[in-house]
Amino acid sequence: MKILLCAKYFQCLAIPGSMRALHKDYRTVTPQNFSNYESMKQDFKLEIPEYFNFAKDVLDQWTNMEKAGKRPSNPAFWWINGNGEEVRWSFEELGSLSRKFANILTEACGLQRGDRVILLLPKIPEWWLANIACLRTGTVLIPGTTQMTQKDILYRLQSSKAKCIITNEVLAPAVDAVASKCENLHSKLIVSQSPREGWENLKEMMKHASDNHTCVKTKHNEMMAIFFTSGTSGYPKMTGHTHSSFGLGLSINGRFWLDLTPLDVMWNTSDTGWAKSAWSSVFSPWIQGACVFAHYLPRFEPTSILQTLSKFPITVFCSAPTAYRMLVQNDKASYKFKSLKHCVSAGEPINPEVTEQWRNRTGLDIYEGYGQTETVLICGNFKGMKIKPGSMGKPSPAFDVKILDVNGNVLPPGKEGDIGIRVRPNRPLGLFTHYIDNPTKTASTLRGNFYITGDRGYMDEDGYFWFVSRADDIILSSGYRIGPFEVESALIEHPAVAESAVVSSPDPIRGEVVKAFIVLNPDYKSHDQEQLKKEIQEHVKRNTAPYKYPRKVEFIQELPKTISGKIKRNELRKKEWETI
Repeated sequence: MKILLCAKYFQCLAIPGSMRALHKDYRTVTPQNFSNYESMKQDFKLEIPEYFNFAKDVLDQWTNMEKAGKRPSNPAFWWINGNGEEVRWSFEELGSLSRKFANILTEACGLQRGDRVILLLPKIPEWWLANIACLRTGTVLIPGTTQMTQKDILYRLQSSKAKCIITNEVLAPAVDAVASKCENLHSKLIVSQSPREGWENLKEMMKHASDNHTCVKTKHNEMMAIFFTSGTSGYPKMTGHTHSSFGLGLSINGRFWLDLTPLDVMWNTSDTGWAKSAWSSVFSPWIQGACVFAHYLPRFEPTSILQTLSKFPITVFCSAPTAYRMLVQNDKASYKFKSLKHCVSAGEPINPEVTEQWRNRTGLDIYEGYGQTETVLICGNFKGMKIKPGSMGKPSPAFDVKILDVNGNVLPPGKEGDIGIRVRPNRPLGLFTHYIDNPTKTASTLRGNFYITGDRGYMDEDGYFWFVSRADDIILSSGYRIGPFEVESALIEHPAVAESAVVSSPDPIRGEVVKAFIVLNPDYKSHDQEQLKKEIQEHVKRNTAPYKYPRKVEFIQELPKTISGKIKRNELRKKEWETI
C-alpha cells in the first residue's frame, strides 16, 4: 500500500464508493480506506519526494479536483460560532484567501523563508489561513494557545527568536508589555475590527491584498513548524517538524486512524495552540480531502458540543478524554447524532468507564490513539480491530514500536518498560527533527536503535499496547512499581470523584506510597471527609490490585494543569517531597 502524493492518489480518494454501513456489532466497524489492520501494516509504504509543500502539493491539488468535478460538494472548511455566524470555504476559496495572507507576510511584514512566526489565535477562520500562508511562504509557524500569560508569551518570543506575531485584541496588550524585551520581533499583526497603534490590521489588509502568489519550493526536510511541548515536566521544549514529517506523515492519521474520505466532515475540539490541532484540524483531514469543521467556543460547554453534533452533519469527532468525561455526565437522551459514525480520542489515556458510558449512550466506540508533539500516531485502535478497553491499540503503520529495558533491549509481552520507536538504521517519517537549541535533551531521547518516548507501558500477547505512565510518574512502593493511570481509572469509577491525580508521597517505612489528590463531585462535598476517604480507598482495593490503593488521600478544589489541560503531577509530587 504505497502512498505517493500524485494525481493518482487524489483520484482514488475523490469519489469513494457508497458509504459502508456499520456492522451490527459496532466493535467491528468496516474501514473505508483499508481492509484490515494486518494488511495495512504489512503493505504500507510512504514515498518521500525531494520537494514537498502541503499547500501546493495537497491543497492546490484538491482545488484542481474541485474544478474538474472530481470531489464531492462538501466544503473544505466549515466554521460556526455561538452567534449564528457561519463560514464555508471551498478549497479554491481557501487557496485564494491564503495567497492574500501570504502576500501580507512577505510584503507588509517583510518576512523571508525560514523566519519564525508565532500564531496566538482562537478558533477563528484566520487561524487556518495563517497556517496555510506560512506554508506558502516557507516561514516557520509556531502556534500557541490563547490562554497564555504575559510570562508565557515572553518565554516563547525569546526562546523562538520569532520575527512576527499574529494575535487578537485580547492578547495584544500582553505582547506590547513584553515586546521591548524581544529583539528579534519586528512585525505584529492583529486580527481585530479596530485598529491598534503599532500593529498592522489583518482584516483591513486582506481587503486590498492580491491573491497572486507563487508558493515557495520547499524541500521535504526543511523546517515547517515548531511546537512547544505542554510542559508537564519542566519548561516547554521547542519541537521541530519538517514539511514532510507532518505534511506527509499525518497521512497515517487521516487515512487509517480517522479513516477519512472527501465525503466526511471532521470536527476536532483541540485548542489551536497544540500539535493535536495540526494533527486533526489541518493536515490529517485535508490530505484526505475531507471537510474541516470548527466551532468557536470561548470555553468548553458540553451542551453546545452535543447540540452541534446533533445539528450538523459531522461524521468524525475527535476530543480529549477530559471532554468525553464531561460529555457523558450530561443527559444525552434528547440528542441524536444522525451523521456521527467514528469517534476518536488522544492527548492522554481515556478511562474504560468513560468509553463504556459513551458507547451505552451513542452506540459508538471511542478509538483511542497515542502520539506526542514529537510524532504522528504511534499506536491506535483502528476500525475492524477488536477494542480492548483501556488499551491504546496497536502500532501505526508509521512506526516499529517496542517495549524496552534500560539498556535498549526489547522486552517480551507482559513486561513493563519504556515505549520506544525504532529509528536506526532508518529514521521513520513522522518523527520530529530535534528539540530546537537543546542538543542535550535531543540526545537523551535516543537509546541504542530507538527513540524513547518518555512513556512507560507494556505489550500484551495479542500485540496491544497499554499505557502505564510517564516515566517520571512511576511510584515505587515496597518493591512494587505502580503507575498512576490504573489507580486514577479506579478512582474515577467512584461516584464521589470528579477527577483525580495520583503521585508518590514519602513514607518512612515503604520509601514512598500512593497519594491521591481528588476533586469531589458537588453532591459529595458535604459528606464526612474521613469516612469518604475510607470508602474511596476500599473502592480502589476492590477494583485493582490492593497494593495500589492510595494510602494517602487529599481533597482539593482543583488540580494544577498545564494550559493544554494536562495534569501537572510533577507539581503535586514536588510539594509532597519538599516537606521531608
